Amino acid sequence: MSAEIEWQKSSFSGGGGEQCVEIAEHAGEILMRESDEPGVVTVTSRSKFSAFIEGVKAGEFDHFAR
Repeated sequence: MSAEIEWQKSSFSGGGGEQCVEIAEHAGEILMRESDEPGVVTVTSRSKFSAFIEGVKAGEFDHFAR
């Protein structure tokens, strides 16, 4: 991915910067990557990302965090 992409980390990721999920927007798409694997990028649409966020807020994925 190009250097002009501005990646954003969650404030829940901690201060060390390692093992963080990073999100960016580029060319109308949402990009996601793990900070410890910056070359591996998942691309999705804004509407799919929005549906995922709503699912997270609703607790649909809580069982993955245990």
